[in-house]
Amino acid sequence: MNKQDIISRLKDFPYSCEEYWVITGSAMVLYGIREQTHDIDMGCTSAMADKLVSDGYSYQLTESGNRKFNYGDDIEIFENWKYGSIEYIEGIPVLSLDGLIEMKQDLGREKDYKDIALIKAFKVKSC
Repeated sequence: MNKQDIISRLKDFPYSCEEYWVITGSAMVLYGIREQTHDIDMGCTSAMADKLVSDGYSYQLTESGNRKFNYGDDIEIFENWKYGSIEYIEGIPVLSLDGLIEMKQDLGREKDYKDIALIKAFKVKSC
């Protein structure tokens, strides 16, 4: 998925943009740090997670005890997974660059450290 694919998919998303935010690789695509990602990862409020349950979506519990939903084939939604602040890109709520760095530091995988380097280079370039 490229930036326009993500924006198009989320323009049709039926939940309030005040209750979710885009995270990880899909956020990097929206910022222009990466060209593509394979899916859309999102964080959401507990209120939105409750709505997902009432709308019939099943979930798994994460290690932290929060809910993780699969919304269709291309969206994963994680309850209360948020670091830092939210910014808006073309009307889409997206985790801030500093929040992305903090999230990826906590994940601690090799690919996350590579992403951190890309995010930091992007921040320097856009100053």
